[in-house]
Order: sequence, then structure tokens, then C-alpha cells
Amino acid sequence: MTGNSPFASMIRVDQAGEFGAKRIYAGQLAILGNRHPASRSIAHMAEQEARHLDAFDRIMAERGVRPTALRPFWEVAGFALGAATAAIGPEAAMACTVAIETEIDNHYREQLREIGDSDTELAEMIEEFRQEEVEHRDTALAAGAEQAPAYPLISAAIRLGCRAAIALSKRI
Repeated sequence: MTGNSPFASMIRVDQAGEFGAKRIYAGQLAILGNRHPASRSIAHMAEQEARHLDAFDRIMAERGVRPTALRPFWEVAGFALGAATAAIGPEAAMACTVAIETEIDNHYREQLREIGDSDTELAEMIEEFRQEEVEHRDTALAAGAEQAPAYPLISAAIRLGCRAAIALSKRI
């Protein structure tokens, strides 16, 4: 496959999303530090996101897929989102995770339907990562995400932003 493959935009957006997730968790950890009880869960999720990012970086190189031109923006926006939600409190940081991972679960499911049996390597990778993203969501829910101040508003805004980021990163 080359960068012109039907899955190039899929790989590009997934790599951008994993990069954004890594930056969000970096922002959260910058505010919460490593001593807060939520930090252990966030650090574990960040490690998994880094592994996902490495895998998408590898597959992009193998298949000649260009990264999104929005990476510099996602670098700043991701960190800012993570820092802002953590500054509100650990429950808001977890609410951010729930919102994003809910959208990513839907996004990855849609991609798996699109791929079908045509690219087993990519489908298996996406399914593995989807399952870990669902674990992140469930961990965040168990950590009190729904007790965040203005949870419905935070969740809706972040989910909308996530859908916009997906749409933009596919094309740009």
C-alpha cells in the first residue's frame, strides 16, 4: 500500500489521535504531578497511548502515509486540554478521558467496519487499541469522571472537539 491507499487517511487520523492523547495525558500529569492518586492511572494510560503512537508511526513509514499537517496544533491543543481539565480537578481530567475514549471507541468501530477483511494487520491493530481505549474509559468512569463539575457540558464539548479533530486530521 502507498500513501494513496484507501486506508491512508485512516492511518493518518489514528496516528494524530494517538499523538493528541499522549499530549493530553502529558498536560494532565504536568498539573497533577506524580503524587496524586489519579496520576498512576493517567501514567499507565499515557504509556499505552505512546505504544499506540509508536505502532502508527511504524505503519505510516511502512506504507508511505504522510502525517497530518495539524500536528503542531494538536501538540499545543492536546497539552492545553489535558492541563485545563486537570486544573479543574482529577474528576475533570477523568471526564476528559471518558469523553475522548467514547468517541474513539465509536471511531475505531466505524473503521473496523470499513476495513472488513481487506487489511487484517491494520484491523487487528485497531481492535487491540480500541479495547485498550475502552479500558481507559472504564477506568476513568470508576475514578469518578461523572462527579466532575459540569460533567455533561465538559463531556459534550470535548466529544464535539474530538469529532472535529478526527474530521480535520483525515484530510489535512
